[in-house]
Amino acid sequence: MVMHLAQLNVAHMRAPVDSPELADFVAALDPLNRLAEDAPGFVWRLKGGEGPQDVVEHGYGDHLLINFSVWESRDNLWDYVYRSAHLGLLQRRREWFLRVAEPYSVMWWIPEGHVPSLKEGMGRLEALRAQGPTPEAFTFKQFYDSSEAAWRPAAAEARK
Repeated sequence: MVMHLAQLNVAHMRAPVDSPELADFVAALDPLNRLAEDAPGFVWRLKGGEGPQDVVEHGYGDHLLINFSVWESRDNLWDYVYRSAHLGLLQRRREWFLRVAEPYSVMWWIPEGHVPSLKEGMGRLEALRAQGPTPEAFTFKQFYDSSEAAWRPAAAEARK
């Protein structure tokens, strides 16, 4: 079975998305999203709307920005995050987002063709926060390959 890598990250904005403090970040969103969509190995991303503020609307709290995407492999995602123009914005993240002590990014393997829900992604992030890295919820630093993946909810429940 072909597996793809889902990733979700959240960031607590220092100000509302339409504030002058976030203007540089918001101006970079559309080009950054196009860069991701054109990157090798990109499969899917959760979209929030059309136009320059393609921000995902959700019920997980004010000032929480969500990025959620699927990639063919770890290497494809790594190259986009750390070897493209994305890195420049990542290096400026403290200008726009608060530091947090808990994990803010999570990855997990999904079967090709599966489109994960935001609820699923937030659940994986909560699992990472509660249990640390496991095959069901991990990070770049503590990574599990797809042969270790347990993407089926029933399989995850059976191990509890």
